[in-house]
Amino acid sequence: MSYSREVLLATSLLCSSSGAMQPLQLYRKLLQCCDITEQEFLDIIQRCPRFLLVRGPAGAGGARLEDCTVVAQTSLRLCSKYGREPCTGSGSGSGEEDGGCQQLHLCKFFIYGNCRFGKGRKSCKFSHDIRSDHNYRLLRECTLHELNEDVLFLLLLQNDPTLLPQVCQHYNKGSGPHGRCTFEETCTKVHLCQHFVQGDCTFGLKCKRLHAIGKHGRRMLEEKGLSRDVIQELPFIYRNIHHLSAAAASTGDRNTENLPESWCRPQTDDRNNICLHFIRNSCRFHNECRRVHFHLPYKWEVFDGLTWTDLPHMEDIERDFCDPSKTQSGVDQPVNFLTKSQGSQRVRRLSTVSSVTKPPHYTLTTQWLWYYKGDQGNWVEYGQLDEKQRSTSVTSQMLEEAFLSNRTADVQVVKGQRQYVISFRDMYQRNPKHNTKRQVRRRPCFLSVAEVERETGSIDKPPPDGFLSLQTGSD
Repeated sequence: MSYSREVLLATSLLCSSSGAMQPLQLYRKLLQCCDITEQEFLDIIQRCPRFLLVRGPAGAGGARLEDCTVVAQTSLRLCSKYGREPCTGSGSGSGEEDGGCQQLHLCKFFIYGNCRFGKGRKSCKFSHDIRSDHNYRLLRECTLHELNEDVLFLLLLQNDPTLLPQVCQHYNKGSGPHGRCTFEETCTKVHLCQHFVQGDCTFGLKCKRLHAIGKHGRRMLEEKGLSRDVIQELPFIYRNIHHLSAAAASTGDRNTENLPESWCRPQTDDRNNICLHFIRNSCRFHNECRRVHFHLPYKWEVFDGLTWTDLPHMEDIERDFCDPSKTQSGVDQPVNFLTKSQGSQRVRRLSTVSSVTKPPHYTLTTQWLWYYKGDQGNWVEYGQLDEKQRSTSVTSQMLEEAFLSNRTADVQVVKGQRQYVISFRDMYQRNPKHNTKRQVRRRPCFLSVAEVERETGSIDKPPPDGFLSLQTGSD
């Protein structure tokens, strides 16, 4: 089942309400437009990258649902070159590899709602057409092509950091009417109460700092080309910008801690995880999916300074990486597994979630194996017998579970009569008595392209009783 229509409606509702709403308010509004259950609504706002769920202040019983906020977000931006110089990437290609710029080509003042050329006889030299071939392609890829201009522009204003001036930090310090801002009425930044923007001002109407755009700020913003309607919405837009910036700084934290139990479930940073359902052609979120869509459970990419692009010979690189004795791939331009680089360029590996995070019937998860360097320079998997028929007290699965719980932890392990400490921080196994070290490596179990094709082409067996079905969307 696809939720494209519900995502579109929710986005429109949010942007028609200053870019954010309380979850229950948004849910009630959606019910007026479509038939959607509470659980389906939760799936959308928690898993779809279009929405950020921000928790409110936690009281004695945890955060109240009415204090939480859903904020509309997008990764789409205006092209930074388009307004200053001709952009060379305005071709009709479907991506960066085809020469296509992946940012919108639009007049900034058109988005501000006050382009002086758009209203006069002299036409603006920059595009006012959100449905140009270039812009429409990008909007369609982000499933924003059905939004009207006002909704789209508000979405861009609160997500593109280049469009609006910053809130003046000096204004929020000191006791004077302009704080410590020496520019005072000529300041090119916005004078707003920082605590109001963050949503934690306790003074309310008695606050000596502005909770709305003042006369001097309004004049400055109008000179920058912002319309009065946009200026009126700015205090709320800046609050949304704060939420989005804080979420980005917290590396994917979805801010659902202490939410009511019925509105919360364990969250992970899915943006670098490959979607299990897409591999099986069953992802109901389509382009709205928070996870990466790729036909294999692993994906090797190189960063060219602008974008991440697929590496050739991906299966060969993966095969070499799965061998713990290898520190680089055997292809013509080798990938260094230790420095995560190819020459001077950065390399990354994306994959499906770790197998220990899912029930056994989930296939095409990534099975991570843990190895230590043996006495003969060979690599021995934890829990398996070494050349002297000795085994460690911990297995790969136990180490993987501990690693995902705390990636900087130390784990005690026993082999024979000796005790060791495995450090996840530096990936060594240390003998505390003799202070000797052995290297430790974490590598995946190899899956060939042929094996993946056989798995995805097979008939799914029903999951055991008590397990969630893959069709619930909870990969």
